[in-house]
Amino acid sequence: MILSSIPSPGSNTLEIGPLTFNAYGLMIALGVMAAVLLSSKRLEARGGNPEVISAIAMVGVPAGLVGARLYHVLTDWKRFQGQWGDVYKVWEGGLGIPGGMFLGVLAGVWYAKRKGLDVPTLLDVCAPALPLAQAIGRVGNWFNQEIVGGPTDLPWALEIDEAFRPEGFENEPTFHPTFLYEGLWNLALTALLLWVDRTGKLKRGRLIWLYVLGYGIGRLWIEAIRTDEASIVLGLRVNIWLSAALIIAGVIGLAKGRRDPDAESDPELGITESDNQAAEASGDTDAEHTEDADA
Repeated sequence: MILSSIPSPGSNTLEIGPLTFNAYGLMIALGVMAAVLLSSKRLEARGGNPEVISAIAMVGVPAGLVGARLYHVLTDWKRFQGQWGDVYKVWEGGLGIPGGMFLGVLAGVWYAKRKGLDVPTLLDVCAPALPLAQAIGRVGNWFNQEIVGGPTDLPWALEIDEAFRPEGFENEPTFHPTFLYEGLWNLALTALLLWVDRTGKLKRGRLIWLYVLGYGIGRLWIEAIRTDEASIVLGLRVNIWLSAALIIAGVIGLAKGRRDPDAESDPELGITESDNQAAEASGDTDAEHTEDADA
């Protein structure tokens, strides 16, 4: 199908051939698809069954959407006073990425443990896919004319319709596209995670903490230049405090994550913990672990 029309920001609709899509939701869906594809390829490269990722996504993605909406509502609850029916209108925007990633990853880990899958390996496999999904999903903010910074006349400034301009800046036509900054930051973070993973310098399961650290740093400086309405705690936007917490958590998580070059290498990665334990018990570090891993 051929892209027949590209809407101006704010229209939130996208026509592809005879079909019309909610642009915000479409970008989120594309981000999820890209994350599943990347994770599946990475797991397959490790000798695992790529279908495992799709099974995890069936649990993690819905949980992530719920977590993202809950985070947005809880941190901006004043917006919904008297309009609580709008809580369910996720297609109009308003998804808090921190809440989505937390609950989505938590649900994925729960599912993996329940099925006896190798959680550290899966975390390493999926870590680079998380910022990739975020980067693609951020394009949806362009359609909604949301997530912008202060006024600017830089060449890449985004023109915002008056109805969508932040309060107090109604007479300013162009703004910093902070959603674009975050999207580019997340693409760079994806590349960094892939590179670090190839170096083999981190222990299994620790790559996710580099994602937490990298996302926290990026969100911190981006949040500092945003001008859209947000809940304030002790004089700072709530997401600034959260970003600081993510940075601290990422540093702590990585503190013991560097692999000792003098230590023996990890056994060949498998899909299930039971497979790893069986291989270690037999002394066969070259055993195949992945044939019957899919639950």
